[in-house]
Amino acid sequence: MLHVTDLVYRIGDRVLLDRATVGIPAGHKVGFVGRNGVGKSTLLKLILGEIAPESGAVKVRPSARVGHVGQEAPDGPQSLIATVLESNKELTALNKEAETATDPHRVSEIHTRLADIGAHTAEARAATILSGLGFDEDAQARPCQSYSGGWRMRVALACVLFNEPDLLLLDEPTNYLDLEGVMWLENFLKTYPYTVVIVSHDRDLLNKAVSHIVHLENGKLNLYTGGYDTFEKMRRENIERQMALKTRQESERRRIQAFVDRFRAKANKAKQAQSRVKLLEKMKPIATMVEEGTIPFNFPKPDPLSSPLIALENVSVGYDVGHPVLKNLDLRIDMDDRIALLGANGNGKSTFAKLLATKLAPMEGKLRKSRVLRVGYFAQHQLDELSPKQSPLDHLVKLMPDAIEAKVRARLGSFGFGADKADRSVESLSGGEKARLMFALSTFENPHLLIMDEPTNHLDVDSREALIHAINEYDGAVLLISHDRHLVEACVDRLWIVEKGDVKRFEGDLEDYRDKLLADRAGERRQGKDKKVNHQKVNRKEQAEARAKLAPLRKAVSDAESRVEALAKKLAIGEKNMANPKLYEDMSSEGAAKIAKFQAAIAEVKNELEEAEAIWLDAETALDEAIQQSAE
Repeated sequence: MLHVTDLVYRIGDRVLLDRATVGIPAGHKVGFVGRNGVGKSTLLKLILGEIAPESGAVKVRPSARVGHVGQEAPDGPQSLIATVLESNKELTALNKEAETATDPHRVSEIHTRLADIGAHTAEARAATILSGLGFDEDAQARPCQSYSGGWRMRVALACVLFNEPDLLLLDEPTNYLDLEGVMWLENFLKTYPYTVVIVSHDRDLLNKAVSHIVHLENGKLNLYTGGYDTFEKMRRENIERQMALKTRQESERRRIQAFVDRFRAKANKAKQAQSRVKLLEKMKPIATMVEEGTIPFNFPKPDPLSSPLIALENVSVGYDVGHPVLKNLDLRIDMDDRIALLGANGNGKSTFAKLLATKLAPMEGKLRKSRVLRVGYFAQHQLDELSPKQSPLDHLVKLMPDAIEAKVRARLGSFGFGADKADRSVESLSGGEKARLMFALSTFENPHLLIMDEPTNHLDVDSREALIHAINEYDGAVLLISHDRHLVEACVDRLWIVEKGDVKRFEGDLEDYRDKLLADRAGERRQGKDKKVNHQKVNRKEQAEARAKLAPLRKAVSDAESRVEALAKKLAIGEKNMANPKLYEDMSSEGAAKIAKFQAAIAEVKNELEEAEAIWLDAETALDEAIQQSAE
């Protein structure tokens, strides 16, 4: 499906890809991993042909449809469901042509193709994808332009998933999703029938949605089988193995060098010494896989403070008077609390965080807190509030106006800003470096309560692990809003759910919460179906008679559809067997006969499938005509 061969790409004098090579077979689900800035997103652009390499080649199967989420989110007055449906250009064009076509042969071709691409289920598939990404039935009917950029990026993702490209390229797809959306995407990708390449730092997604990992390091691409945990274990073993080999080689070099030094001047040993010199020259040093160090996070320790830090009594909060987002809140937070705030985006998680950070005042009720309570608040939108032309040093000097410069730099250094980065402008920093600066600013006053709203969006896997260690070593209370399940599981001991205008304690872990989500969504689907049936119901007796008349036709459609599905699966298995390289290893007459047999079998299945599809189309047509007659 995808072959990268001897790819070289550089930015200025920095080489991102140095004769990088990797092959990804059709149907593989692969995670691209590596430190921030090594070139993962650049590699996706090279695959898409948006930029050209210095040398080497990227080849995608010529007939393959490639899909990715563009940088511009969809916009316009049309509904979300219409936006997703219209993203399939072929489906849109065929439906439009079907309304005006008069030539019987062309009409037949159109309807055959519409059946091939599943046009009759298109709206249901689009609605399912939008629902999984957080849009309920009412939200799907709203205009696309009424949503913010982050929500419209979800619509862009829905469009790509709906089109089911042969090669699906995703660059940090979870950044705009909440935990619920990430869980749905994980399940979707696990069952996706085609090739997937994901650039992500989400450990759980990389463990559960992909079957292989491609690691980009030192300009090279290395393919590992398994999810992220398996890759990490194998890479660590490789590092240990190569370090052991290097140690043995260096010991051997020292032994040989000692022999040379000792006997080079002795006539009877001169030849042996010279041969050892040649042996040393031939002994190439083993290149060790060096594990790059990760800069730790160091959150300052707060002064002890008696509990509760914050107590809410019948509190309501929101933005518009008379329209609270959350109401009747009765909760408390203690010094040793580690709380994860869960719930779909739009339910009020960030509103609750702003309430605790005193950025929103209660509309009703009482919020009690200690007079000396200090709250640290980290949110993604704060990254945009940094002064782009100023340096990290400039930002921290504002908070430490009376401190000497050495002390300010020492504080910055504890968050990874050495002399080379402390004086750089903020606009030149990477996303991860900006996040580190925000952590330094938000924890400056040694807060008793640290609120973090999606803190990992710009952090690579290793930096996320460093953040976990910092949170676990921190002595204050933590309120965490994150779609990163690994972070939540590693840091918190209590779950609070935000839904239906309330914040409630959840008894259970994340797996229990996942099961609850699946059960709730199944219930919503059943309610939606029941609602539609009740709305359409006019007369039970008439409906029963109509169903009796249509039953044989519905059975014929069902039987035909089952036949098509069975043959399609059979064809897919045959084509998979034909794609097996081992089939072509035997070039004897017996091998050729075996290949011919496979080809004949596939041709026969294709003929049967065409006949079955024609029967299915006729059955659908007959059923549609009967339904129309009964409606009249």
